[in-house]
Amino acid sequence: MAKAEKTAAVAEIAEDFRSSTAAVLTEYRGLTVSQLTELRRALGTGTRYAVVKNTLTKIAANQAGVTGLDELFVGPTAVAFVSGDPVEAAKGLRDFAKANPALVVKGGVVEGRPLSAEEIRKLADVESREVLLAKLAGAMKGSLSGAVGLFAAPLSQVARLAEALREQRASEAPAVEAEAAPAAEGETEPAAVAAE
Repeated sequence: MAKAEKTAAVAEIAEDFRSSTAAVLTEYRGLTVSQLTELRRALGTGTRYAVVKNTLTKIAANQAGVTGLDELFVGPTAVAFVSGDPVEAAKGLRDFAKANPALVVKGGVVEGRPLSAEEIRKLADVESREVLLAKLAGAMKGSLSGAVGLFAAPLSQVARLAEALREQRASEAPAVEAEAAPAAEGETEPAAVAAE
C-alpha cells in the first residue's frame, strides 16, 4: 500500500470510529466470502462490517480518541462499525457466531467506553431500545391508571357514603312517621272525651 493510500485508509477508519455509536472487533479466520456477505446482511443497514489492517486501524482508533483496544489488534481483524442500536448489532454478531463458530468477538467500544468480549455478549442479551421503551411506556400507563384509581377512590367513597346516608334516612323516616301517628291519634281521643 502506498503512503497516500494508507493515509486515506487511516482517515476513513478514524471517521468510522468517530461517527459510530459502537465498534465491535472480531476475528473472522475460517469464514468464507459468502459467510462474510451473510454476516453483513445479518447486521443490517445500520452497521458496516469491514475487514481491516491492524496497524492502520490502531492508528485510526488513536486519532479518533478511542482507547483500550490496542491489545485486540492481533490476528485477522474485522470491525463492525455500528451507527444504529449497539444491542441489535451485538445480537446479530452473537446469533451469527452461534451458527458459524469461526467468528470470534474480541471486544469493542460503545460510546467511547471499551468493552470486553464478555461485555459484548451481555449487551446482546439486553432487550432492544424499542422493547425497553415499550415496557417503560406500559409501566407508566399502569402507574397513571393506578393514580387515576387512587384519586377517584375518595370521590367514589363520598358518593357511596352519601347514598348510604340517604338510604338510612329513608328507612328511618317511615319508622318516625309510624311512631308519630299513634301519638297524634291518642291526642285526639282525649279531646273527644273532653268534649262529651
